[in-house]
Amino acid sequence: MNQPATTSPLQLGRQGFGAMRLRETESGDPDRDPFRVVNTALDEGVAMIDTAELYGNEELVGRTIAARRDEVVLASKFGVVRTDGRSDGPPDGFEVRADAEQVQRSCEASLRRLRTDRIDLYYLHHRSETVPIEETVGAMADLVRQGKVRAIGLSNVTAEDLRRAHAVHPVAALQEHWSLAERTVERDLVPAAAELGVALVAHSPTSHGVLHGAAGDAAPADERQGVLREIAAAHGVSAGQLAIAWVHSRGPLHGLDVVPLPGTTRASHVRANVAAREIVLGPEELRRLTAAWSPTA
Repeated sequence: MNQPATTSPLQLGRQGFGAMRLRETESGDPDRDPFRVVNTALDEGVAMIDTAELYGNEELVGRTIAARRDEVVLASKFGVVRTDGRSDGPPDGFEVRADAEQVQRSCEASLRRLRTDRIDLYYLHHRSETVPIEETVGAMADLVRQGKVRAIGLSNVTAEDLRRAHAVHPVAALQEHWSLAERTVERDLVPAAAELGVALVAHSPTSHGVLHGAAGDAAPADERQGVLREIAAAHGVSAGQLAIAWVHSRGPLHGLDVVPLPGTTRASHVRANVAAREIVLGPEELRRLTAAWSPTA
């Protein structure tokens, strides 16, 4: 197997925490307290906390990490702007703004909301159809030179975008959806990231919870879920944990650093997600899982 060879200046860790759904809570359930959720992630050895201006929770994230800021690789994203007039919840409409002025403006606003003087990993959240990526990345490189950003990343881009961007300034990380159920990234982006030494941050490693449901009490819905459920039971873990473990296994296979980025609003689920790092899948188990969930299966 090839070994990962990233050029990232950051230590992203083996697994990150996706804060997209992190919100203030009045439920009275300590397990859902956002401060407990984030601190549990840090206590369990997670370094990277990932948010975005689109999520509407940067102020909350800033408060949750304030006392432990130096322990955190803080990641945020810019470029996707809501057009529905709301600041929270799933957007009903959005547009991409990635011109140089917007890059600077968005970064300044995120720094204020996050209550910090630097963002460790700053992503373009989505490719622009109108602004050349060279302009966007050039402005992001300016932020690095200004000390406001330590490293830059891309999300929702093409392999060509990644290559063009990397020619302007080194791209530390690429964030894309990668799971057993979503393999599109393997076609072009994974080879490009491996070639360039770009770490791949795999958001939604359980496909937004879809793969969690494969280990329920009901009979599996199809053969794919049956394989996932059977192997999870053999390891004494949940289907969701097994799905995360499969993503962990991709790095050595493809010769790049792969960092699963599960998200949750419960501290207990954080611990379960992190525990998936220690699941060791045998070659035959990996073959069965990968084949069962292949896009061509």
